[in-house]
Order: sequence, then structure tokens, then C-alpha cells
Amino acid sequence: MISEHATEWLGLPVKVFDEKLSERGVSDYANTIYRIALDWDAEVDFPALFSKFVAKPTSVQTPAIIIGQYHGDDPEQDSERVIESLVSAAAKLPNLRGIFIGDIISEENEISWINQSDISPLLAAYPNLEHLRVRGAGGLSLGDGLVHQNLKSLTIETGGLPPDLLNEVLASELPALELLELWLGTPEYGGDVTVQNLQPLLSGQLFPALKHLRLRDSQIADEIASALTSAPILSRLNSLDLSLGVLGDKGGKALLANPQLKSLKQLDLHYHFLSEQVMAALKREFPNVNVDDPQGSDTDDEDRFVAVGE
Repeated sequence: MISEHATEWLGLPVKVFDEKLSERGVSDYANTIYRIALDWDAEVDFPALFSKFVAKPTSVQTPAIIIGQYHGDDPEQDSERVIESLVSAAAKLPNLRGIFIGDIISEENEISWINQSDISPLLAAYPNLEHLRVRGAGGLSLGDGLVHQNLKSLTIETGGLPPDLLNEVLASELPALELLELWLGTPEYGGDVTVQNLQPLLSGQLFPALKHLRLRDSQIADEIASALTSAPILSRLNSLDLSLGVLGDKGGKALLANPQLKSLKQLDLHYHFLSEQVMAALKREFPNVNVDDPQGSDTDDEDRFVAVGE
């Protein structure tokens, strides 16, 4: 999942913008999304590389930007300079609708070692932004919570989502948000979120336009499945994703007993620890369920691991 860079995002192909391409220049800003990334032995820093990307007048056509490795040979470098570069270039990127910070694969830096920063200035700088995706929770902050009128999707991928960061997400005012994706991870990497922490979200009182909820890569997948039994949020969801976590028969049976799930157009549970019997029952009950990539129901609880941790 994070062993390869994105090759497509928001319906457009992705190409890398590195030192080599910066010398040749971009030929098509409008129909390609570029991953701006440093090599580990890069001779320029990120701000210098980014300035070359926005140097041409045609960069105004850029629909979205992916930020890849921004730390060069210093893996402890955080994303502060990335945020500053993006904010300072806002006038040159009037058509920007998507930002993905941290398309960094495990070969470059493990997800739980990626250092982020306060990304809230992006939302003020780009009022028309529709899609924001961030990988890595180290140092990540949304300030006092994001306030944005047009953001449609927010994705935060982590090996462990801290409760304080979850609280910042839940404190955000995002009236247009249709998709929320959170990778909860494990306590070993800071993912101490509990079902109780998630209750404001499950209550359905937040994010009035939300249609797609993804609580992925979770050590508490069974508990979340059980909590959904009486969750008001389900009444307005089109899709639910509990994939990549340690969902077992306890959680699977809770889903089977939940009549609200029948209205979903998609239920994604792939990568799981369900038994053959429960998988078969889920397929009968929910024709649109995805139960691919079983990990083995006979695995002891302490030996069950989320798909992405370190």
C-alpha cells in the first residue's frame, strides 16, 4: 500500500518532478499531477526545487500537487518548509484543488517516522481546495481545527493516530466534507484513539455533508464495528471502510447484526482476520462487501497486526 508511489490521483496520471525534470521543464501542467520530490542526494533543497516548478506562467494550470520526499538526506526534517512554499505560491496556483503531502514510501521513510508540521495555513491560502491528504502523524497539527468551506475530502494516513490529532479533526468546520479517511494505527506508534474518542463523529452531529467514512488500519476494528450498531452517522453514509485493520469474527458478527448497513453502497473490510463462515455470511447479507485479503482467523489476538504500522 505504501511501498509504491501514487501513479494516479483525482483521475489524473502522476509524474515525478525532480532535479532532472526541473532542468527540462514541465510540458503539461493541466493534465498531469506532479509529485515534487527530492532524491536523498539532492543538490537543492525543497524550496528551491518547488520554486522551479512554479516558475513558468503555465503553472497556473496546475490542478493538484503531490509532495514526495522533502527531507533529502535528513529524515528528521519536517514539512514546515513545504507548507511555507505552498502558501507563498498560492497566487501562482489559483486552480489548485488537491494537495497530498507525504507520498513517501517505506523505502524512503517509514510512515511513523515521517515528520509533518502545522498544515492549517494551507486552508487559509487555498480557499478553493477540495482534497487534502497527509501521510505521517509526527508533529502533525491542524491548529485549532480546520475551517474551510470547500474541502470535500480529508485523508490522514498514519501508523498511529494520536487522540489530540483526532480531536483537531473533529473540531474542524468543514461543511462541504464528503469523505473522511483516518488511519488509526496502533498504540505502539501513538495510535491511542478509543471508541469513546470517536463518539462525536459516530453521533452524526459533525460534517453535515459526509457520505463516505473510512476508519482504516485500526487495532480497535472490532470495537468500532460494535459501536456502529447504534451509530446515527450510518443513516447518511453511502460507504463505510474498516479495512486494513484487525477485524475478526467479533466485529464481523456485530456488522451482520446491524440492519443500517444494508443501505450502504459499499462496505470495505479487506485485509482482515474473519473466519470463512463469517465471510460467507457477510457476502450473503451485504452484496457490495469486500472481504478480500484474509489474514487467517486462527491467528491469536496478540499476533494480529494492522496492515501498516511502523
